Amino acid sequence: MLLLMSEQPYVRIVRGTPTAEELAALVGVLALGARTTVGAAPAPSRWARSGRPARTGGWRASGLPA
Repeated sequence: MLLLMSEQPYVRIVRGTPTAEELAALVGVLALGARTTVGAAPAPSRWARSGRPARTGGWRASGLPA
């Protein structure tokens, strides 16, 4: 296994002594935030939009601005 280390650490503990579990949780959150999205969701088709007023609660959404 090859480990690549940079000269500057990505995370620096300023105060306290975190446990291994706390560090693992932090790394997981940082890795999740660093993920890139595949792309924006495509706009719904006109056919799909035409059925929205008939859905449950459609009358409520019809009076709200889009």
